[in-house]
Amino acid sequence: MAKQPAIARTVPALRRAIAAWRQAGETIALVPTMGALHVGHLALVREAHKRAQRVVVSIFVNPTQFAPHEDFGSYPRTFEADRSALAAAKADLIWAPTAAVMYPQGFATRIAPEGAALAGLEDKFRPHFFGGVCTVVAKLFLQVAPDVALFGQKDYQQLCVVTQMAKDLDLPLKVVGIPTVREKDGLALSSRNAYLSAEERAVAPTLYRALKTSAARIKKGEPIGRVLDDGRAEIAMAGFALDYLEARYALTLAPLASSQDGPIRLLVAAKIGKTRLIDNLGV
Repeated sequence: MAKQPAIARTVPALRRAIAAWRQAGETIALVPTMGALHVGHLALVREAHKRAQRVVVSIFVNPTQFAPHEDFGSYPRTFEADRSALAAAKADLIWAPTAAVMYPQGFATRIAPEGAALAGLEDKFRPHFFGGVCTVVAKLFLQVAPDVALFGQKDYQQLCVVTQMAKDLDLPLKVVGIPTVREKDGLALSSRNAYLSAEERAVAPTLYRALKTSAARIKKGEPIGRVLDDGRAEIAMAGFALDYLEARYALTLAPLASSQDGPIRLLVAAKIGKTRLIDNLGV
């Protein structure tokens, strides 16, 4: 039976564990999650083991990144299953604070990111989101004080925003993006995939197919506007309500002046039924 990772639920308990590792001269990696762990999360844990001697996985469903109409209440919470998965993945510690620990009475500070956080992608549809993400991630970075933190590239705009935040605030760690883990049919792994009905699940890989086709056509030199229009039509025809399909400069998510403004990243978000899916692909 795999050794169970330690669990810290208060900042003092977390810092005692961190201090013991630091005293022993050990390096620390952090994998921030909201739980409901899947193979993609565990790939981050495996990569974390390659980059540090100790691995901390945070599990916290962050209320400040959900709007009132979103799925905070129904977001999957599977702590015991997550704990077993992290034991098998040899995580050293689970940082599992409550909302009262992260946002105690009187909490009054928020981070208001700009740059990639105002790119007109996720922020256009979830204007509250990146402020909540940056505030909680900054707290996690300060609480755990890792040498490296690992994030999945599926949430590409988030990765750009968090990377810039760490740089701007002179936080002494490296933020690393890990390639998206996919199902065999291309669907990006996500905790929200559990919301999909069987029929919706069959249609969901359309997003990745549209990204692949669009990327291939742009590489061949076809006009980006026409390629994106065709991709949007394909996604809508499959039954999605499309929020966006865009081509952006990969390093800043700024709009492209021309197809020569590489590297290019394609980003998509669309809703099928009650489930909103996002994905992205480099060109």
